[in-house]
Amino acid sequence: MGRKVLYLPIIVLLAFLFLPLLAIFFNENPMQLIQKIYSPLSYQALMLSLKTSLIALIAIIVLGTPLAYCLAKFEFPAKRTLEVALQMPIVAPPAVAGVGLLLVFGQKGWFGGMSIAFSAAAVIMAQIFMSAPFFVTAARQSFEAVDDQLISVSRTLGIAPWKTFWRVTFPLALPGLLTGIALSWARALGEFGATMMFAGNLPGKTQTLPLAIYTAMESDFSIAVAISALLLLVAFALLLAVSFIGKRKEAY
Repeated sequence: MGRKVLYLPIIVLLAFLFLPLLAIFFNENPMQLIQKIYSPLSYQALMLSLKTSLIALIAIIVLGTPLAYCLAKFEFPAKRTLEVALQMPIVAPPAVAGVGLLLVFGQKGWFGGMSIAFSAAAVIMAQIFMSAPFFVTAARQSFEAVDDQLISVSRTLGIAPWKTFWRVTFPLALPGLLTGIALSWARALGEFGATMMFAGNLPGKTQTLPLAIYTAMESDFSIAVAISALLLLVAFALLLAVSFIGKRKEAY
């Protein structure tokens, strides 16, 4: 009887979480969805989203990995404050993030002469700002899980710190790093508010998949549904692939 009491809230929550996602795929004929995806609006937005999110992801990995490692393995003043501050892009409203980026990199911002706002570079910067904390948090937790004694043994054997990182720390932390990459990439693909405020909604230039959905809602709802289905499929395939790789790595 005790377990049955738990079933109702579990079913209600799962239905609330998954029914809206399933409705996107079953609202129209699958063939019609495929035809709508091949529209110029969808194709341009898809190519731009993939290009900008990949560039953003590379920047996040290159810049975020050293930060995550330092947070995991070193102690320094204000470390806890920095960890809390790194979560601010996650909890801050995306529109607020967009306003902040405009104040710093906009035409009249602190670095206004750089002319970054309302360009493809602005899309990438908005994606990095909103998705980097997901990777840094997952990477930090992954590095923390690596036993320090293994690193010490490697150092004792005369292995250089850089080689120790690549031979010991990195392989052991890789499943967690892949999880962070998946979460960060999915967040970058779905970024809307900061991109809208900082980069605008210019077709073929700054219009990503989420912005294309917003545009299509005003003209052709079926195209909006098709782009939504495409975005969900890309995100799901990404998470599934990274999860599979992580499990294979752990088994190995």
